[in-house]
Amino acid sequence: MYVLNGGKTMANIKQQKKRNLTNEKKRAYYASYKSAMKTAIVNVEKHVEDNNLQDAELALNTANKRLDKAVAKGIIHKNKAARYKSRLSLLINSIR
Repeated sequence: MYVLNGGKTMANIKQQKKRNLTNEKKRAYYASYKSAMKTAIVNVEKHVEDNNLQDAELALNTANKRLDKAVAKGIIHKNKAARYKSRLSLLINSIR
């Protein structure tokens, strides 16, 4: 193996070259789910900050869906999703 710019190594073995390609595709795929999940969480927090209960509850539903989908795809652990859901629910309950 030899090192490319940025410290990444370039594989010499054909199977590992293919594996690197699939790993990069998966990384990009997972990144889109994580980004959507984080955006949904931030939206809930923004609505709570503005004391907008109705929009915050709608954003919470969206965030819960994104978290559940991330768990189903194996992107995050189920306990992490449960922790986020709990914290967001507490936030919304604080403005009721």
